[in-house]
Amino acid sequence: MPKIIIDNHEVECREGVSVLEAALEAGWDVPHYCFHPGLKVVASCRLCLMEMKMPHPQTRDLAWAPKLIPSCQTKVREGMEIRFDSDKVRRNRQQCLELLLLNHPLDCPVCDQAGECLLQDYAEKYGRAESRMVDAKYKDPKRDIGPRTLLYSDRCVMCTRCVRFTAEISGTHELAVVNRGSRNSIDAFPGRPLDNPLQGNVVDVCPVGSMLDKDFRFKQRVWFLESTPSVCPGCAQGCSIWIHKKDDTVYRLKPRYNPKVNTWWMCDEGRFGFKYLDDEGRITVPLVRRGQEKTRPRWEDIPELVRVRFGEQVRKSGAKKVAAVLSPFMACEEAWLLVKFIRELAPEATLVLGPVPCVGEEQHFPVGASGDAVRFTILPEKCPNRRGVEMVLKAFGGPTTEFEEFTQKGVDGEFDAMWIVGGYPQDWVGTELVKAATKTELLVVQDMFESGLTSAASIVLPAAAWAEREGSFANAAGLVQAFARAVAPRDGAWGDGRYLFGIAGYEGLYSGTRVRELMAETIPAFSELYEPPARPAHAH
Repeated sequence: MPKIIIDNHEVECREGVSVLEAALEAGWDVPHYCFHPGLKVVASCRLCLMEMKMPHPQTRDLAWAPKLIPSCQTKVREGMEIRFDSDKVRRNRQQCLELLLLNHPLDCPVCDQAGECLLQDYAEKYGRAESRMVDAKYKDPKRDIGPRTLLYSDRCVMCTRCVRFTAEISGTHELAVVNRGSRNSIDAFPGRPLDNPLQGNVVDVCPVGSMLDKDFRFKQRVWFLESTPSVCPGCAQGCSIWIHKKDDTVYRLKPRYNPKVNTWWMCDEGRFGFKYLDDEGRITVPLVRRGQEKTRPRWEDIPELVRVRFGEQVRKSGAKKVAAVLSPFMACEEAWLLVKFIRELAPEATLVLGPVPCVGEEQHFPVGASGDAVRFTILPEKCPNRRGVEMVLKAFGGPTTEFEEFTQKGVDGEFDAMWIVGGYPQDWVGTELVKAATKTELLVVQDMFESGLTSAASIVLPAAAWAEREGSFANAAGLVQAFARAVAPRDGAWGDGRYLFGIAGYEGLYSGTRVRELMAETIPAFSELYEPPARPAHAH
């Protein structure tokens, strides 16, 4: 690994990175706008310029070069000496920021980017205390460039990250730089609005308040939001994300750097697919039926009540008459706890993987790319944990069957006790499944929304959404990743793992880590989960 000297400090760097990346990883706060590690380097903002020692053209002795050099465009070399802490570099930053702020509106109090705006931060840290601009500012009106995005042109610093994203990552080329000189700006091509499956990323890469998400605009101040690391449940890709929430309300999702899955990006389907969390139709209380009588038991009584009812039915009908459907939206830990309970109570019970929703075909980006040129993929399998549930079923062994075969057996009356787990954000219950469920004597349904199944159920258990639980998912490649609980389940409900932990016979507080330790004894994949590396503190 090469070693370089930054401001008289020796720094060990990764091979092949730029000086800017090396400095950021070593803890230097080097201002930059146009540079993004997922995009090509253009060196246009000029904020990251540095001084560097170079051989004198005549004597070949090393001396500080007369001109500043862009650190984002310069690769590290063994022994190179550079500095950011100099009067020349500081003067350049002041001049660049003054130029960027000449026509910038003073609308920070109403800007959604306030609190995470790098123009604010850099102006305060590196800029001038006051502006020398005396002429009227040039006003460039905001533009509606797509169904989900607004462009505030007068806030733009012309870093061109958004243009490069649509050219290099999505491959859809909707955005371009129009006009020239002091009147140049970003705009969408006529008749081609910004409307591709990855368009939300242009808001993420914008370092200022120029690109704004219509869905989030004026909803919440970012300094009030808390961030929770999670995994997107939108498809089997398993993108790492941040959940931004306040007061148990989720306001937005943002991609989290993960070099093995999604790098810096996420799709719009996952980004905007969390609205069902606040659906008023969510089931939030448990319900127990005996004949025509309906009761709402205390949450604390649920584990014992379920164990007793299921035990009675197994003793009456036998283990072969029991079946359980495990949803691909369950966490691995929840699936393991449920299967452990079923297998201990009824070793010959039939276990089933629930229906796996698939929509469309695999989408590769840039559009039309293949092989190593693919930068992002959206999978047609619209559930997060089919692989994880399959791993659990394989580890326990015993009778299993396909969902269609299970449904037919249920219609034929072959099961007297069923446990069916839903948790799908969309309607998933078919008429044949309801018909099969009505043939059973004991039906436990664990779901988020009411359906024909919950109407026929003996016991209804509310299912929490992924943001209300903790656990892990295994993506399409078999990579197991943990996610944390971001918000509390609605109206005091318990998370699935919490009551399944008691139903499986364990005492104390449920913890995903604790359950994974038990799982690792028979499933090695859960002994060490993949954790994406943290990005440098000053990178953006």
